[in-house]
Order: sequence, then structure tokens, then C-alpha cells
Amino acid sequence: MIHAIDVHGHFGHYDRGGLSLRDRFFTGGIDTVISRARAAGVTLTLVSAIRALIPYRGDVLRGNEDACRAAEDHDEVRFWVVIDPRVPASFAQADAMLAHPRCVGIKIHPHAHEYEISQHGAAIFAFAAARRALVLTHSGDPGSYPEDFVAFADQYPAMSLILAHLGNSADGNPTRQVYAIQRAGAGNLYVDTSSASSMYSGLIEWAVGQIGAARMLFGTDTPLYATSAQRSRIDGAEIDDVARRQILHGTAEALLRQHARIDEGGLS
Repeated sequence: MIHAIDVHGHFGHYDRGGLSLRDRFFTGGIDTVISRARAAGVTLTLVSAIRALIPYRGDVLRGNEDACRAAEDHDEVRFWVVIDPRVPASFAQADAMLAHPRCVGIKIHPHAHEYEISQHGAAIFAFAAARRALVLTHSGDPGSYPEDFVAFADQYPAMSLILAHLGNSADGNPTRQVYAIQRAGAGNLYVDTSSASSMYSGLIEWAVGQIGAARMLFGTDTPLYATSAQRSRIDGAEIDDVARRQILHGTAEALLRQHARIDEGGLS
């Protein structure tokens, strides 16, 4: 089995205040995340804490502390430090945590944190570029459509930006992430596969044909989505093995190396 790096994982209690069955389905501790990853041949999972993202009972600062501890305690885990631009202290925390050897970069989620990237993008991406950071962002909702990030990616070429959720869009348009990458001029815009839309027949294959596998990274959105299903989609995709390996781990390794989160001997 080809080894995989999952660039888009989470862990923790998913609580939006409704005590819904779906919230229970979306909940999973770090041990659950790791167990599912191992079963799917995922050797490394890059996580952010659900606690840092959801608005109900969420706490970005404490969530980032949870993620840091999870990575320190588990060799198969690295973490994203989440910035919520409405919480100024999250910038200072991120500045400190980016120096941690198991922090891979910055995670933002305009939709969950209820802001538009047009409002806060300049501050976030100037901060990231000054630190030559890798950034993962939610994409596909009003205020965070993929095309909303293109100008920022071009303005701040020292950072690299991964658009989460290939094919995801609130209006049902599965092309937005791919077309945003095609429009970007700085060569620092990427997409991960962590969406339910990835299950569409032909979407992975179409994206490879449009932008190439070197712009694509494997992601699952674990524990919200089944790691095994997301892995099987890439394993069964009608693409060649070179592209398959590139998506499963090659692009992630290249970006982690570029942003000094991996060296020639392996992961830091």
C-alpha cells in the first residue's frame, strides 16, 4: 500500500449545541483518528482541534494547546495552529507555536469563525508570509469561496496556501477550487481532497487533468468523514500511479520541505 499523509484532520468533541446524532458521528478523539489512519495506510495526520474551530463552546487558544499536546504525545500526528482573526491573542499564540517542531503551519476557517476573508485576509496572510508559513484554509462558502483567496495568494508569494475541500461549494459548483488555482499567478495555491464531493465520479480525475497532481494533496476531514472512504477514493481513482503517489504524499512532502517542516532525512 502506498503510504499517505493526511493534511486535513481534526480531533475532539464536535458540539454545535444541538446534541444531534450528526455531532456524535463527527466526534472522535485523537486515538480514534490515529486508529482509523493506521487502518487506511495513513502514516501521518496533520490535525487542528475541533475545539479551536466550532463557535459553540469553542476556544481557539485552548484548542491549539490541545493540538500541540496531541502532536507531542503521538509520533503519527503533527498540528496546525489555528488563527481566529477576531481573537488577537491567536496571532501571538501562532507566532510562538510555529516554532514548535511538530507544528506544520497555520489553519484558518472563515466560515466556522464567522468572518469573510476579504475583511481579515490581509492581516492573516501578511502574518503568514512574514514567517514563510504553510496555510490551510476552509473554502467553498460565502466569504471563503476559492476565488476569494487568489489575490491574497498572488500578493503574498512567500506563503503557500492549501484550499480545503476539492469540489465543495455552497452553490453546488464543483469547479471553484480548480479554477482558482488556474487563475493564480504565483504558483503557491493548492487544493486538498477532503470533501464529500471527492466521491463524485470523475472529480479527482478531472482535477488531475486540469491542474496536475502536484497541486493536489490528500485530506480526509477525519473524524467527520471516514478516513477509509477518502483513502479508497484515491486508491481507486482512474489516474496513473505517479499521480496517485503525488496526491497521497508527494505534494505534502514537497510543501513540508519547502516550509522547513521536513528535512531530507524525514519528518522533523
